[in-house]
Amino acid sequence: MGRAKEIIVKVIPSKIANEFVKKHHYSGRVAMTSMIHFGCFLDDKLHGVMSFGNPLDKSKVINLVSGALWNEMLELNRMAFDDYLPKNSESRCISIAIKLIKKNAQHIKWILSYSDATKCGDGTIYRASGFALTQINKNSTIWETPSGLMFAGTSMTAKGKSASPIKVKEVKNDLLKTTGKWVEETGASSMKGFRELGCKPIVGFQNRYIYLIDKSCKITVPILPFSKIDEMGAGMYKGKKVSLSDRKNHACEVNEDKRSASSTEIGGSNPTHTLK
Repeated sequence: MGRAKEIIVKVIPSKIANEFVKKHHYSGRVAMTSMIHFGCFLDDKLHGVMSFGNPLDKSKVINLVSGALWNEMLELNRMAFDDYLPKNSESRCISIAIKLIKKNAQHIKWILSYSDATKCGDGTIYRASGFALTQINKNSTIWETPSGLMFAGTSMTAKGKSASPIKVKEVKNDLLKTTGKWVEETGASSMKGFRELGCKPIVGFQNRYIYLIDKSCKITVPILPFSKIDEMGAGMYKGKKVSLSDRKNHACEVNEDKRSASSTEIGGSNPTHTLK
């Protein structure tokens, strides 16, 4: 594993973590629901951040695992690394973070995360870290304005809940500038108004991964073979399709999610050895 063994992972303040995420995550934004932040240090400098917290809507995901209560799960909301860290750093850092959670937050029984292949990768790092693949979906939630500003559809409509006022304002200003119009009913349950103004879902896939810290818990949805990613044509790297053979031959999985893995986050059947 080389110098990856020298990486130190420890809890850091949210202010430091958020500054790093804003600079290195592809979205440029933090997850407001993050509660625990791990910093990844090499040569006495911060080169990676992993932020864990609640999902945006826990009611939609809590039943993915049985044997755990409402407060016994976390989502890996943000994962961002710079280019300084060596090969295998990301999966090693995830492994250490999970061990720290297991030791210091013993009530946490499972972890949820998503790989966003619309802008980063299809989840190599999660598979190398022992996560189970439980869903492959064509993107319908990450949208783009005509000028290229990305936003989550739920941050506009919130599906019946309060929409994100900060994000609504950002998108509103962008649309007013580029189209001269704005969607009046931002609390509607559909994205029809945004589509009429030229917004559209980004082409790509979003894969869901689950890690059971407590092995007595059970995943209640089908666990998919990693080969299903290629069967569905969902192998992607930074929004572009990549085949299994390409990943193996060119080892693009090494850096697949260096800048991005989101709740959101981010190979083949098992591209690198799973860390125990």
